[in-house]
Amino acid sequence: MDVIIIGGGIGGLATAVGLHKLGIKAHVYERASRFKPLGTGIGIGSNAMLALNELGVAKDILKTGMPLYEQRFLNGQSEIMNTIDFTLLKEKFGEENIAIERSDLHHALLAAIDSKYVHFNKKVTHFNQTDTSVTVNFSDATSITADYVIAADGIHSTFRQTLIHNSPPRYAGYTCWRGIVKIKGDVEAHISSEAWSKDGRFGWAPLYNGYAYWFACINSKKNDEYYKSFDQSSVANYFSHYSPVVERLISETPDEYFLHHDIYDIKPLNNFVFNRICLLGDAAHATTPNMGQGAGQSIEDAYELMNALKNTSQMKDALIIYNAKRVPKTKQVINISRQIGWAAQWDKRFLINFRDTVFPLIPTSLLFKRLTFLFK
Repeated sequence: MDVIIIGGGIGGLATAVGLHKLGIKAHVYERASRFKPLGTGIGIGSNAMLALNELGVAKDILKTGMPLYEQRFLNGQSEIMNTIDFTLLKEKFGEENIAIERSDLHHALLAAIDSKYVHFNKKVTHFNQTDTSVTVNFSDATSITADYVIAADGIHSTFRQTLIHNSPPRYAGYTCWRGIVKIKGDVEAHISSEAWSKDGRFGWAPLYNGYAYWFACINSKKNDEYYKSFDQSSVANYFSHYSPVVERLISETPDEYFLHHDIYDIKPLNNFVFNRICLLGDAAHATTPNMGQGAGQSIEDAYELMNALKNTSQMKDALIIYNAKRVPKTKQVINISRQIGWAAQWDKRFLINFRDTVFPLIPTSLLFKRLTFLFK
């Protein structure tokens, strides 16, 4: 069985790890000229850590991950409204919930694959599928034909937008800055926090190496030129109403770790498999980052495909199993994450007053229970 993977992001590499573990030596084709370190942090939930353990790389990833014991939700005055106890997930399911620098996660996955199976400068221009194979053409005038293609080519996937014509990324309504900065005794270990106010949302989490990851979101029109011009000082000043700590985290972020992007997801799809082409990761189910499940769901894709192939000798049958498992779950993640972002980004005073009054009344056990669908 000849399988190729398009896209060398987290989903593509995790899939390569899983397939190689089964003896299917899939090649990965990446459009970039090399992998560049990205100055962002991400959360990896216990559900994704379970998948990484099955893929055989969880121990390596834990070496550079910061276990998170609690998530705090704060109001505009930085007062705690509610919490989620992540230690309960560890007790129930056996894996940590961690924060990690994206580049460390990427490196651990890449290290688990023989480098001869990873190819750079391979930008897809078009593809052709028949009943027996798929031919993929690249911008360097080369092509490759395989029995099956795993399309892990991101939210702007050439494969998805060709196979499903009405599937463009959809704007979430807010823009976001992110960064990594040195901790100076002002960020608690093992605690992630997120503050919601009329003037924007700010969140942060410690990383394992004495640094912290932060993000800051503001409602805006997409591609807003005014916000594109913001530097660290501008963002720090905008969010200074929270606390001096928030202002420092932003203002002292090095240029190479200061990023800005509008937030997008895709409308949930009803199908990820199109004969011999399988959509995976953000190409299939890009989500807003409000649940910390973007990378995690890509990792689960890789695990579920590997697991399906363990139980059937035919890729065609494995893809049917994969599709049945992944479509409904990722649809739920996309919808819940978008709902959380909608409420967290409220900027009308009466809505904020309602949220700040009602949210503290929700039992923490209910918040915990709402996460358990991730483990089904």
